[in-house]
Amino acid sequence: MLDLPTDLPADLAPLSWLVGVWEGSGVIDYETAEHRYAGEFAHRVSFSHDGGAYLNYSATAWMLDADGHSDVPLVSEIGFWRLSRVADDSDAGPGLLPARSAASAPRTADDVEALRNAAGGFDIEVSLVHSDGVTELYLGQIKGPRIDIATDAVVRTAAAKPYTAATRMYGLVDGHLLWAWDIAALGSELASHASARLARVD
Repeated sequence: MLDLPTDLPADLAPLSWLVGVWEGSGVIDYETAEHRYAGEFAHRVSFSHDGGAYLNYSATAWMLDADGHSDVPLVSEIGFWRLSRVADDSDAGPGLLPARSAASAPRTADDVEALRNAAGGFDIEVSLVHSDGVTELYLGQIKGPRIDIATDAVVRTAAAKPYTAATRMYGLVDGHLLWAWDIAALGSELASHASARLARVD
């Protein structure tokens, strides 16, 4: 049984099943014109919150050697996940600008329910920064225990490897977090790249 946190802001209720630390393993299988990348990796993902209307996200991965030991570190990423809604005077920002309406009442479950989309889910925004110089903005939706997102923008440093688009799918299946990540990178079209099955450990 999955225990859902009860101390989240109303905006995070649709995302509440993600909160916690998840660990497990997955496989990489991606082919470019010059090379096929394949292997197994260990993966750790954390979703946490600090009282804001978003989830904090971090993920790390390591290639596994033939004996199943963590061998080579792969890219790490950090970011934020949130429901997509228009910011108003009750929201802080941009930058360090405080909310103009600091005394407004907290958002309620009814406020969040009004954000439900025509498909019965909620539109979400995910911003991620990779340790290799890539930054992604994903848009998509969460509908029950399934999330589908696709990049709306990708920015990379001049030194980063070519990477132009991605999609990700997350799902809660039998208490495990399953995910799949497709990428367009190194001159290749969007294609399956990695997937994993993770168990909640915290």
